[in-house]
Amino acid sequence: MGALDHLSNIFDCSSGHSKKLKKRKQLQTVEIKIKIDCEGCERKVRRSVEGMKGVTSVEVSPKQNKLTVTGYVNPEKVVARVAHRTGKKAELWPYVPYDVVAHPYAPGVYDKKAPAGYVRNAEDPQISQLARASSTEVRYTTAFSDENPQA
Repeated sequence: MGALDHLSNIFDCSSGHSKKLKKRKQLQTVEIKIKIDCEGCERKVRRSVEGMKGVTSVEVSPKQNKLTVTGYVNPEKVVARVAHRTGKKAELWPYVPYDVVAHPYAPGVYDKKAPAGYVRNAEDPQISQLARASSTEVRYTTAFSDENPQA
């Protein structure tokens, strides 16, 4: 059946132009970090994305300086629209809960400006390497510890 459909699409003379398949966007949640000082800023940020096509819900948490948008949207377009409409610096949410990271206090991961219970997402391989000790380092440190009497 697939071959017949393919051939009928090739030899279809009923329309003057070719059909373009529209790619469907998936439902996703976009979290954005944006500075929110007062209720006016909160209202401005909320209104900047409420009218956007595909948005189903908008949540603003001023204590965390966070905007959460749910809907059939493109994350880059949402960030660009918020930045343009509000005139504020906006970026995708860079933090993860500190339970998720192996070493939350490693340099490059710990961030003083992060909300309570959050650290920066360390996807950079250099930072990940700094946060983890290699197996040879672990062997040497355990060989000469006070807990090892045969050292």
